[in-house]
Amino acid sequence: MEHFTYIIYAINFDKYYKGYSTDPYSRVLQHNNLESRYTSKFAPWVLIYVEKLPSKREALIREKSLKKYDKSQIETLCRSPKNILVR
Repeated sequence: MEHFTYIIYAINFDKYYKGYSTDPYSRVLQHNNLESRYTSKFAPWVLIYVEKLPSKREALIREKSLKKYDKSQIETLCRSPKNILVR
């Protein structure tokens, strides 16, 4: 099984959400279908960052560290080679 951290962006609210999933593409659909209590009030969301990690543990640790990032750090990260969306 593959493990990912992801970042989604709410354009209308200039808000980021960082999460963990085994399928970030279907997870963003869940966010946009209002299936997540926290993110439902900020929809629509755009997937802007996906990083693959070797284990669930490492992905959850990475998610926790991403939650501390400010806007400029997130923007830099999204342009980095770690983001599999820009490869």
